[in-house]
Amino acid sequence: MVLTMDLTDKTTIKDYKSVPIFNTLNDNKAYLSEIFKDSSDIVIREFEIEKGPIALFVYIDGLITTDAVDNAMKTLMVLEGNEDIIKQIQTHSLPVAQVMVIENYMDLLNGILSGDTAFIVDGNQTAINLGLRGGEHRTVSEPQTESVIRGPRDGFNELIRTNTSLIRRKIKSPRLRMKPMVVGLQTNTNVVVSYIDGLADPELVKEVVARIERIKIDGVLESGYLEELIQDSGYSPFPQLQYTERPDTVAAALLEGRVAIITDGTPFVLLAPIVFWQWIQASEDYYEKFYIGSLLRILRLILLFIALFTPAIYIAISTFHSEMIPTSLLLSIAASRESIPFPAVVEALIMEFAFEALREAGIRLPRAVGQAVSILGALVVGQAAVQAGIVSAPMVIVVSVTGIASFSLPKYNAAISVRILRFPLMIISSIFGLLGLIIGIMFIMGHMARLRSFGVSYLSPIAPLSISDFKDIPIRAPWWAMKKRPAFLKSVNKVRIGDMTEKKGKIGEAENNE
Repeated sequence: MVLTMDLTDKTTIKDYKSVPIFNTLNDNKAYLSEIFKDSSDIVIREFEIEKGPIALFVYIDGLITTDAVDNAMKTLMVLEGNEDIIKQIQTHSLPVAQVMVIENYMDLLNGILSGDTAFIVDGNQTAINLGLRGGEHRTVSEPQTESVIRGPRDGFNELIRTNTSLIRRKIKSPRLRMKPMVVGLQTNTNVVVSYIDGLADPELVKEVVARIERIKIDGVLESGYLEELIQDSGYSPFPQLQYTERPDTVAAALLEGRVAIITDGTPFVLLAPIVFWQWIQASEDYYEKFYIGSLLRILRLILLFIALFTPAIYIAISTFHSEMIPTSLLLSIAASRESIPFPAVVEALIMEFAFEALREAGIRLPRAVGQAVSILGALVVGQAAVQAGIVSAPMVIVVSVTGIASFSLPKYNAAISVRILRFPLMIISSIFGLLGLIIGIMFIMGHMARLRSFGVSYLSPIAPLSISDFKDIPIRAPWWAMKKRPAFLKSVNKVRIGDMTEKKGKIGEAENNE
């Protein structure tokens, strides 16, 4: 009997590749019942084909479209069975778009657990996986983490096929590739590596695929698992892959020659490689006029430096270099700190810790309550701390300005990196003054100069220098001026705007001059 077979050596789906579909229906039913024992959501529906053999439908309740399964079953019940019934069903009988004939239990179980419906007929050593996936899922909605004033409002959801279709709608090209992969010994998470053949560097694509193939882990529940496992430097505070839930951002990256990694079960898609200057870029920059996008990028770059260095500069100057402060301002700061029992660095650490705690609490609480807690908490705690003589008013201003500046960064993981680096810079500035701050900056720059994202220098196009790429970093030149894709991506086809576009622009200028 099949039930006597030992399944203890079958720990993953790949272990079932050597198990063929059994010839008798009872053996298949018993084997499936043993595999899925104590699983209430597994449905094994036995029925009889008219004038033919007995058959089985096997599926997971909640992952399929029930009406489609019912219609398929009705079609088969009135089908006149014969010995070649599997081929007949595949080619003529079932009105299902996706039908795949399988011969082993690895493919059978993989289809069932992915939401397909397995169809097994007595007397056949082949089965069919029917693409009748359905169930409850979140609809396409506006991205929550990357809102824009001008631009598309559709965002990815948790279904990988929905996400790939959103990208297909943006890029209607037969060269758009969607390479399927499976990661996770237990979760068997579907992953798609997307790129445009003829644009993306083939070596980059091979490297991304190779790194994913090397992953040996029980489960992948979110793209963050992949990000941590395939990045170049696991101990670096800087993000080495970009994640986004906007299809237009992914489409723009693919058109530049980058690679997208789409993970089932999450709305966040990974993009590789990335460079430092993408910290201050937003998709909206390309939808407004070029000078507006350039001004916004310059503003974000200034705010980035404010968020990273302001507390450290204040601590260094107020502690070691008070002669650099104008006399009237110095007297005001000295008066406000007269009753403060702590040095400036302790003040800053207390306020930064309180600010980070309020920010974290605001994220975890329900949205309506969280916003109130963040705003009122900051006001109440800051005012109370000043009145109690724990911190000075200038320190509250410095920390508040720093927090506001960090909110201006479009990339959340980049803002986290800034928040992390702010603390060691404050500590070293409290010990060595501005010299310590300069040493800290040198360490950061040295680390960024050595850092790579899938072989691309993190400081590109400054190091190594590429003058042609300055049209999009740190400012944005007009579209007609950005003829070529970024050189550091080593795209196969480097030209993205042809001569016809250039001539059209000149004709337009001539008409305006007339």
